[in-house]
Amino acid sequence: MKAFVRVVDQGSFAKAAEDLRVTPSALSKLVSRLEDRLGVRLLTRTTRRLALTSEGSQFLERAREVLELIDLAEADVQSARAKPKGLLRVNSSTGFARQTLLHAVPEFLRRYPEVSVDLTLTDRLIDPVAEQVDIVIRGSPTSGSDMVVRQLAEGRRLICAAPSYLTRAGTPRSAADLAGHNCIPLSGQSAPTTWPLASENGVVRFQPSGNFSCDNVGMLFDLAIEGHGIVRLADFVVGQAVREGRLVEILGDINRSDTISLWCLMPKGRFRSPRVQVFLDFMEAWLRGEQRIVSSK
Repeated sequence: MKAFVRVVDQGSFAKAAEDLRVTPSALSKLVSRLEDRLGVRLLTRTTRRLALTSEGSQFLERAREVLELIDLAEADVQSARAKPKGLLRVNSSTGFARQTLLHAVPEFLRRYPEVSVDLTLTDRLIDPVAEQVDIVIRGSPTSGSDMVVRQLAEGRRLICAAPSYLTRAGTPRSAADLAGHNCIPLSGQSAPTTWPLASENGVVRFQPSGNFSCDNVGMLFDLAIEGHGIVRLADFVVGQAVREGRLVEILGDINRSDTISLWCLMPKGRFRSPRVQVFLDFMEAWLRGEQRIVSSK
């Protein structure tokens, strides 16, 4: 059953076999044996693609439910006895991983030496079940009914730049000052990115513009560190650099950032695993420390 589900999720026997650490031929035999036992064809195989039959689609839904119940049963037993151990698969956006998990994960592994972490980085939201991931960390709580969602932390967005940039271009003191600076916006959004700033006439929506834009938070962070311009990013991403003096927060008195949240998405069958629970608790504690941003003022 697990073999069948992995083949469907990966779209090929070769990829599924690699995930399950068996040969493609062995995996094919497992699926064929399942089909023979059921007396129906679950998959239509061609040289180019795999497709579910109507019976396969029906069986896939039930198979996922059964596998989830097995995961829940194992997690309940493990949580009652053993120390956290085993492989923990985590998926994160690149910006958060490079600037926060880079520092947090080594400390987590020192505290829990019997746990190992497989970290994958993607900026798109993935399906944890299809990708066989235990935890997905994102800034959005969007999930399906088969997911458990947990808030890790709340924070805000900081406007900041490298000391080298501010020395060269000057430090803006007002919204009007920003117009003369190289502001690097996050592109690829459904609506234009604007920065809410307080002014004498209330909150104004400043439209950042410069000679570069990017849809990747990690890239924006690197550009700011290199002194290319001014960015506005979550403190989950820039907090460490601000504390270390590699970035300087600016316009903190007029920057009007809504509260932003960081979320974890997990398949129900893995949420109770001891290694998942200790990782969530550890990251919550770590991020409480991460948010103590040193102001530039």
